Amino acid sequence: MFLELETECMRVYRRKVDSANADRAQLRQSLMAKQAELKALVASIGEDTPQLKVDEKHASLKEQLAAVTPLLEDLRATKEERIKQFSNVQSEIEKINAQISDHSYQHERLNNDYDLSTRRLADLQMQLRNLQREKSDRLQKVFVYVDEVHCLCAVLGMDFANTVKDVHPSLHGTDSENSTNISDSTLEGLTQTILKLKAEKRNRVLKLQDIVEKLHKLWNLMESTEQERRHFAEVAAILGSSEEEITSPNILSLETIQETEEEVERLTKQKASRMKELVLKRRLELENICRHAHMEPDMSTAPEKIIALIDSGLVDPCELLSSIEEQIAKANEQSLTRKDIMERVDRWLSACDEETWLEEYNQDDNRYSAGRGAHLNLKRAEKARVLVQKIPTMIDNLIDKTFAWEDESNVPFLYDGVRLVAILEEQKLRRVQKEEDKKRYRDQKKLQNLLLKEKELIFGSKPTPKKTSSFNRRMSSHHPNGNGSGFMTPMPRRVSAGSATPELLTPRSYSGRYNTYFKENRRMTPAPLNFSTASKDDSMSSFASISGSEPDSPLVLH
Repeated sequence: MFLELETECMRVYRRKVDSANADRAQLRQSLMAKQAELKALVASIGEDTPQLKVDEKHASLKEQLAAVTPLLEDLRATKEERIKQFSNVQSEIEKINAQISDHSYQHERLNNDYDLSTRRLADLQMQLRNLQREKSDRLQKVFVYVDEVHCLCAVLGMDFANTVKDVHPSLHGTDSENSTNISDSTLEGLTQTILKLKAEKRNRVLKLQDIVEKLHKLWNLMESTEQERRHFAEVAAILGSSEEEITSPNILSLETIQETEEEVERLTKQKASRMKELVLKRRLELENICRHAHMEPDMSTAPEKIIALIDSGLVDPCELLSSIEEQIAKANEQSLTRKDIMERVDRWLSACDEETWLEEYNQDDNRYSAGRGAHLNLKRAEKARVLVQKIPTMIDNLIDKTFAWEDESNVPFLYDGVRLVAILEEQKLRRVQKEEDKKRYRDQKKLQNLLLKEKELIFGSKPTPKKTSSFNRRMSSHHPNGNGSGFMTPMPRRVSAGSATPELLTPRSYSGRYNTYFKENRRMTPAPLNFSTASKDDSMSSFASISGSEPDSPLVLH
C-alpha cells in the first residue's frame, strides 16, 4: 500500500512538474515573443520609444511578462497612430503627385516592417509641404493663365468657356481649388492657348490698325462730323495704342472688324463721287500755301487741267489727289526754308511803308499843329527816320541772304514768279537815282538863291507896305507860303535842269510788269518824289514874283 501510495504520489508529482514545466515554457515563449515584438516595435517606431527596465535574474517570468505587456500595448497603440499618420501623409503625397502628373493614384498600405520613425515621418511631411507649395504655385499659375485667357477672349470676342474647356473641363464652372486641374498637360495647354490668342490678337490689331488708318484718311478727306465719327471713336483710338493697351471688350472681334471694313467701303464709294470736289479743295489749299509764301504753284495740277482730266477719265482721281498731297508737302518744306528771307522781306516792305508815310507826313503843312494825336505822329516820324536809314543795309543783307539761299538750293529765289534779287537790285538802283534827284534839286535850289540875290542887287528889294492888317501880318508871318502882302503865292511847278523827275516805280507800277509779285496794299518804294516843302515854295514864289515870270511857266536855268 505504501509502495502504491508512493507510486501514485510520484505520478501526481510528475504530472504537476510536467504541467509546471509546460507553463514555464509557455510563459518563456510568450515572454520571448513579446520581447521580440517589443524590439521590432522599438526598431520600427524609433529611438524615442520608452525602454524596458526589468531585472531578469531576480524577477520571475510572470513578473517579466507583466512588465513587458503594458509597454507592448503602448507601443502597439503608438504604432497604429504612427501608421495612420504615415498613411495620411502618403495619401496626400500620392494625391498631389497624381494631380501634378495627371494620373490616378492608389493608396498603398504600410507593411509591418516599414520605417515608422519620427525622422521618416518628418521627411514625408517635408515632402508633403513641398508638394503642397508646388500645388499652390501651380494653382496660382493656372488662375493667372485662366484670367489671361479670359481677358484675351473678351478682347477678341471669343467664347471663354469653350476655349478653356478645350484645355480641361475643370477650368470653367467650378469654384473649388481641389477640382481645378493643375497637371503639366493643363499648364502646357493653357500656355499654348495664350500664345495662339496673342498671335490672333496681334494679327487682328495690325489688320484693324490698317483699316482705321484708312478710315482716318477718309474722315479727313470727307471732313466727317463728330457725330459720324462717334460710332467708331473707340475703334479709331487703337491707332495710337500699343498691343498691351488694347483691353476693351470686343474691340478686336470679327464683328467689329467687319463693321469697320464696311464703313471704309462706304466712305470709299462716297469719296469716289466727291473726288473732284476733294481734289479742287486740296488744290486750293496748295494755292493758299504758295500765296502765303509768295511761291508759284505747280501748274501741272491747275484747276482747269484737273477738271478736264477727271471728266475725261484718263487719270485716276486718287492719283491726282496723291500728287497734290505731295506738292503740298513739298510747298510746306520750301516755305520753311524760305521763312527767314520772307521775314526779312516783310520787314523791308514795312520800312518802305514807313518811308512813304514819312514823306507824306513831311508834306503836311499842319503836322506841327497842337491837334489831338500830333505827339504820336512826331514819335512815329522819329522812329520812321531811323528805320528809313536802315533800308539800304536791309536791302544789301537781303541780297546776301538770297544769294546764299540760291547757292545752297541751286535754284533761283522767286517772289511771286520774279527773282527776288532782280527786284532788290532794281530797287537799289532806283534809290540811288532818287538820291541823285535830291542832290540835283538841292543844287538847283542853290542856283535859284544866287539868281534871287543878283536880282535884289540890281533892282533892290521889294518894299513892304507900311500898313498891314493884323490878319495879313499873321498870314505873312505864319503861313509857309506868305509873301508879306497877306496873299498866298501860287505854287510853282516842279522843274529840274533836264526833264521832270521820273516817277519811281511802286509795287502797283510793278504789277503790270512782274505779274503782281507784291500785295496790293503794300508799297515797296515811296510815292513819286515831291521835294517841294513849305520853305521851298517860299523861295520859288519869291523868285517868280521878282523875275516877273508866270507862276505856272517853266523856269529856265542858264
